[in-house]
Parts: sequence; structure tokens; C-alpha cells
Amino acid sequence: MNYGIFLIKIIKKPQQNCFDGEITVTEIIGEFYPTQNSTFETKITLLIWGNSTYDTVKYYKENDYIIVEGYLSLRNPLCENTGQTSYKQIEISSFKVYPIF
Repeated sequence: MNYGIFLIKIIKKPQQNCFDGEITVTEIIGEFYPTQNSTFETKITLLIWGNSTYDTVKYYKENDYIIVEGYLSLRNPLCENTGQTSYKQIEISSFKVYPIF
């Protein structure tokens, strides 16, 4: 896994889930900030764990930009019907999230 700091645009409303009644996780679908003109999409799944999940759902919405500090990982897609052979799902497990005003 790779640790880094990323600039992300939120493209779907954050959704909060609870596992075993104790562990909360917020999932955000977003995309990397485009640094140049590119023709491909870079959608990512951002997972936020712990106490900051409640603030994430409360304060962040679609089209907001955030700075995320965490681990980047590549996963095989859940659905194989993409028609692309090199398609990977990008996921970031975040430690800190900072808003951009």
C-alpha cells in the first residue's frame, strides 16, 4: 500500500454504515483533481473510519473538494462487465480529511 496526500472532488453524497453496532465507516465516491487534460475517469472509493465519520456525513456534500491523507490501494473490480481489461478499483483508507473552502 502507498501512503499519500490526495486532492479529491466528492461526486456522490457520503454514506455512513455501521458494522456490528460499534464500528462506523463512511464511504465517499470521488475523483482525483485533474492536473491535466485527460480523457479517462479516475473514480475512487474513499473510506473514513472512526470518530470523523459523523462530521464527514454532516458537513461534506457533492462537488466539495477535500484533502485526504491515507493509504491508496488497488482492488479488483466487484463487477467484471466493464469491458476493459486493465480496470482496477481505487480505494483510499483515510486517516485525516481536511476541507477546502
